[in-house]
Amino acid sequence: MAAALTVIDHPLIGALLTRLRTEDAGQGAFRRHLHEISRLMAFEVTRDLATREVAIRTPLAEARGTELLRPLVLVPILRAGLGMLTGITDVVSDALVGHIGMARDPDTHRPFSYYCNLPARVREADVLLIDPMLATGHSAAEAAAKLKAEGAERLRFVNLVSCPEGIAHFTSAHPDIPVFTAAIDERLDDRAYIVPGLGDAGDRYFGTI
Repeated sequence: MAAALTVIDHPLIGALLTRLRTEDAGQGAFRRHLHEISRLMAFEVTRDLATREVAIRTPLAEARGTELLRPLVLVPILRAGLGMLTGITDVVSDALVGHIGMARDPDTHRPFSYYCNLPARVREADVLLIDPMLATGHSAAEAAAKLKAEGAERLRFVNLVSCPEGIAHFTSAHPDIPVFTAAIDERLDDRAYIVPGLGDAGDRYFGTI
């Protein structure tokens, strides 16, 4: 089964992404735009989550409404994923949050894990794995494998900017996980950076440039 790939093509997201990419966007602007894009993407990513009907009482009468059928767990890949987490939790403030720490060896460009802390309910939840960049795809694929090893069954991977190489690797490793992105860029360069990309999202977000 081939993984579903959704490019979230929306005028507001496109305009914000353009501002985010520019090299003269300062740290404050970069953070603000990343939060705003993530918030907008959350609506499309969660569009088809399962719900159930519930009975409530308004100040005036009994009414019927809906609630999510399962818990929602957000899992940012540290550290850049934290920037997207802020925007998404603006929309789903009661979501549970886990963290997976992945770092990339500067020579081999391969990831190694240094941290993993997940909510106990990850097994029964809808899980969003989030990271701004899908470059080589190795970090995202390793993080998804960790989630599966912990019992997660309903996974979606959400990223901001991707490239063909990263998409190919991730979907080959996890053909069952839908991928949501705001842009598919041209390629990777010889340092495994996405071109044209937006640079190092973690460095720009946290000011460690």
